[in-house]
Amino acid sequence: MTTSDEPDWKRKQRLAEIFGDVLPSVTRDEKDDRPAPSKGESASEKWLKEQVPPHHG
Repeated sequence: MTTSDEPDWKRKQRLAEIFGDVLPSVTRDEKDDRPAPSKGESASEKWLKEQVPPHHG
């Protein structure tokens, strides 16, 4: 615990007001931001698109 009598949650709130939220609660790699498959897309087409490395697209 810190040397002051300030609770930890209060200190974090005060620091967030000054510096902002440094790290997001969910990072980009944790989100599934892939587009939904189209209705005419087959399972093999979907699988093939999922195999594309991140740096390609």
